[in-house]
Amino acid sequence: MTRHIVATVEDIPAGHRQRVMLNGRPIVIFNLAGEFYGLFDRCPHQGARLSDGHLTGLLEAASPGDYRYSRQGEILRCPWHAWEFDIRTGKSYCDPARVRTRAYPVTVAAGAALVEGPYQAETLRVSVEQDYVVVDI
Repeated sequence: MTRHIVATVEDIPAGHRQRVMLNGRPIVIFNLAGEFYGLFDRCPHQGARLSDGHLTGLLEAASPGDYRYSRQGEILRCPWHAWEFDIRTGKSYCDPARVRTRAYPVTVAAGAALVEGPYQAETLRVSVEQDYVVVDI
């Protein structure tokens, strides 16, 4: 699995997203209250860019007339035909057993940890003061 540094944490504020290309793959990175998630940026239905989709929540009903709105900002609606996907898993709410968009593991790593490696070389003093968003593909 190859790791790719795609942004600093500050580049993707909570509630926002950023589209990146990694090895020719379009991936959209979401920040949900400080937790980062990555999805393949194509709807499996007809290929729309999910990064252009609307963020919404989940409307559930235990019985008729008993509605509950939850997970605000965690459900992504395709801009073309309104298919909905769970940002955390990539599963579709249209047909969760069969339809999904690929989810990619995303982590946050301290900049100082990213510059360390197994090799010894002549070094210069470098200061890394930010955390970075990293995608594994």
